[in-house]
Amino acid sequence: MDIPSAHLNLWKKHLGRVPDSVWEQTSLETLVLAENDLTDLPEQIGRLKHLRMLDIAHNRLPRLPDALGLLEGLTDFLYLHDNRLASLPDSFARLTRLRYLNIGENAFEVLPECISAMSGLVELRADQNHLTALPDSIGRLSRLRELHLRDNRLASVPHSLGALHELRHLDLRGNPLTQLPSALASLPHLEKLDLRWIPSLAPHDSFSQLEARGCLIYR
Repeated sequence: MDIPSAHLNLWKKHLGRVPDSVWEQTSLETLVLAENDLTDLPEQIGRLKHLRMLDIAHNRLPRLPDALGLLEGLTDFLYLHDNRLASLPDSFARLTRLRYLNIGENAFEVLPECISAMSGLVELRADQNHLTALPDSIGRLSRLRELHLRDNRLASVPHSLGALHELRHLDLRGNPLTQLPSALASLPHLEKLDLRWIPSLAPHDSFSQLEARGCLIYR
């Protein structure tokens, strides 16, 4: 008897839409649908209860179904970058076991509040969006080690970043920052702070404190 595979790779198959047969493979643990010109993702994705990794990057998705946020088995990677997303379903707050989320190259103007509830995140990538502010609640991501915010529209970042005690890498390149919170100096494990391409940012007292602890600051 054939045992169904737990992994399905449909990368760059020019599908246009996901075949219904995919949603019948309920034992899938990894699913790659990147680069398929997708403009819609149906609610049937909620049937894939065993998914640990999902890649739907490099498509043309303007929204995501609520059912995607119900896949509480997602633990490894969720790639959403290079789509047309400006929001996420509130149900994403239930993805508390997910460790890696990439929402880069989309149309977000604010970081969705539901991300702050994704307490298992270790790495968050939100590069190349239109973010003008971060919510104070981002400080709830207590396990976060990498935060990538390159090429947004941030003039400042919240004081609550100082609560990210596990943070190792903070990338703020290419934002119109004019100030940074002094709380950054209290991050005990910060190893790399990338501030390149920010001519509007003056030197900050916290820089010398961080560098004295061995943090590399690129500017």
